[in-house]
Amino acid sequence: MNRLEKLAQQGLYRPEFEHDNCGWGLIAQMDGKPSHWLVSTAIHSLERLTHRGAVAADGKSGDGCGLLFSKPDLFLRAVAKEQSIELTEQYAVGMVFLNTDSKLADKARSVLEEFLAQQDLVPAGWRQVPVDTSALGEQAKKSLPDIQQIFINCTEQLDEADLERRLYIARRQTEKSLSSDRVFYIPSLSSRVISYKGLVMPAYLPVFYKDVADERMQAKLAVFHQRFSTNTLPQWRLAQPFRYLAHNGEINTVQGNRNWSVARSHVFDTPLIPDLDLVRPMVTMSGSDSMSLDNMLEVLVAGGIDLFRAMRLLIPPAWQNIEHMDPDLHAFYEFNSMHMEPWDGPAGIVFTDGRYAVCTMDRNGLRPARYVITENQEQGRVITLASEIGVHDYQNEDVVCKGRLMPGQMLASDTLTGKLLLPEDIDNDLKSRQPYQQWLSENMRELFDLDEIDENPGDFTDDDDYTIYEKLYQLTFEERDQVVRVLAEAGQEAVGSMGDDTPMPVLSSR
Repeated sequence: MNRLEKLAQQGLYRPEFEHDNCGWGLIAQMDGKPSHWLVSTAIHSLERLTHRGAVAADGKSGDGCGLLFSKPDLFLRAVAKEQSIELTEQYAVGMVFLNTDSKLADKARSVLEEFLAQQDLVPAGWRQVPVDTSALGEQAKKSLPDIQQIFINCTEQLDEADLERRLYIARRQTEKSLSSDRVFYIPSLSSRVISYKGLVMPAYLPVFYKDVADERMQAKLAVFHQRFSTNTLPQWRLAQPFRYLAHNGEINTVQGNRNWSVARSHVFDTPLIPDLDLVRPMVTMSGSDSMSLDNMLEVLVAGGIDLFRAMRLLIPPAWQNIEHMDPDLHAFYEFNSMHMEPWDGPAGIVFTDGRYAVCTMDRNGLRPARYVITENQEQGRVITLASEIGVHDYQNEDVVCKGRLMPGQMLASDTLTGKLLLPEDIDNDLKSRQPYQQWLSENMRELFDLDEIDENPGDFTDDDDYTIYEKLYQLTFEERDQVVRVLAEAGQEAVGSMGDDTPMPVLSSR
């Protein structure tokens, strides 16, 4: 029985209540030019967020930190060649946490390879990720998994989204098949991104993962995260970023969101995944709130919803009572609110699919997100966004613009086209994709049969009927007198107070 199981047995730990509160950020070369400078700058930025995380008494075991890079093709092809692994033009790579028990590790490898083969993908070989355990504290060493990479070839020319979908299905089947192995975990399995994370302090991350210190490791964007868990015990799998996102804050509605994902999963349908039973359950019921949010995001993307609409489904801005909001944009949010309830924060999210570097704020905006765009001859145009300013040094003369995200806003850098997508650009794109106002109007009339409603229904004067309806709708005397009467007479919301009967400490028997 491991430490978590013992604590759970004693009632001191419940995985469904895991939350975290952290520092995060992203950095991207806006014109899509990969460099090792960007990798080292992302690491340096992460080091400056050390104060946002927790550290154990041994001084080295952290709550977790990590980096999510766009796929470093030059590096991966070089190390694959060193291992005599031949890669096709289109390939993917997975970071895998394996059990230190060799039998369980061998089983996990064979199961993953089997499910990849079922998706017509070819496992090309495994690589032991070089690590330096001297960078770890004693607590982190006790739970250290065997970290390996798997290279996967795609022999037929697939659409990139289709390849990602096949990798997702194979990963979910593997996770379900190996659910009894508590160590096994896949931080990333993608043709677009790769993850390096763990229970390491930020300063020691490039020492522990020798790969990220290699000059050949070049990326065009990186998401970084330093974790401070609340109600959570540190685990290697719970370090962030996850497969798409890193989260600062808490999802306070996570229990309801998880339950709705189970209730709604059987009405999800997409021709892109003919058998959704392969990936159900779609959201983990344990782990952290951020992990569950990441699960839901990858389900939506795998089902064919693009990254921006998927995140707007999950974390919409305040829209219900905003009178000055564009009617088309309001219709977009109203239409999508029927499909998904909000995952409410406080939440600041940075996420990527390897092309876009994106940040979004929840409707409350209680987590800061500041960005700066710099440009010089050596690095080109670079955007840096983080939970605080000063995560890396730059020259004042290089600054093109600075700003911060407001509540409910989303900002993105498209490294393929070089465009900066401001909040209004993303909103204009989303609202214009479909005739949402027309759809709402047509369906509301049909749903409520508005054409058949009598415009002059007459007065409601029968006292006996009124008494029946009072009981039917549980309208109490207090509600009628204190709420309805005030609304009717004054046309305003009633204001009241509960009072406080808590005794003063000196008079309390407790």
